[in-house]
Amino acid sequence: MGKQGLSPPNKGHRYPAEPLTPGEVSLLLRGCSLRAPTGIRNRALIAVMYRAGLRVSEALALRPTDVNTTDGTLRVLHGKGDKSRTVGLDAAALDTVARWMDKRREYGFRNGPLFCTLAGAPMSAGYVRDMLKRQCAKAGIEKRVHPHGLRHTHAAELVREGVPINVIRDQLGHSSLAVTDRYLRNVAPADLIALGKSRTWAEGD
Repeated sequence: MGKQGLSPPNKGHRYPAEPLTPGEVSLLLRGCSLRAPTGIRNRALIAVMYRAGLRVSEALALRPTDVNTTDGTLRVLHGKGDKSRTVGLDAAALDTVARWMDKRREYGFRNGPLFCTLAGAPMSAGYVRDMLKRQCAKAGIEKRVHPHGLRHTHAAELVREGVPINVIRDQLGHSSLAVTDRYLRNVAPADLIALGKSRTWAEGD
């Protein structure tokens, strides 16, 4: 029997979540050049997925007008289920994004996607996955590093910081508290247990 039609051995396999440590994320960011345009862009993209918890599709769909440097927020117009939301972004990550916005203006880009190629074209999720693999190998990180892993890392950090689950739900763009609860049990079970569910998590809080 030929190889045609055979599925890869890991097709459909769900790997356990492997949130990164702050040190590992720092290694990823430091591996991006602070001078080369692609390094400045990739550093900003990693910062957005990590510090805002965006899905890769949401990050790549951002436009410059979706970044509010005054309020420190990002506007996601078409999240999962085509729902919009506004998420917070800390000052350090926002500075990283602003540096890329300055660079893209130097290239004459005014419209189009925030994260684009140096020709102004949209970037693909495949490029982002490959870029993270390269950065992972460069940094010597043994975990599986992929775009959604940065979202997992963001969620795990919010749990450790004691952020109420309804706030985490809104930041991640989940449809309900039940979805967020299941998500966190996969991403950060030990941290969730340690938190002790001591906060009021009722819908509508």
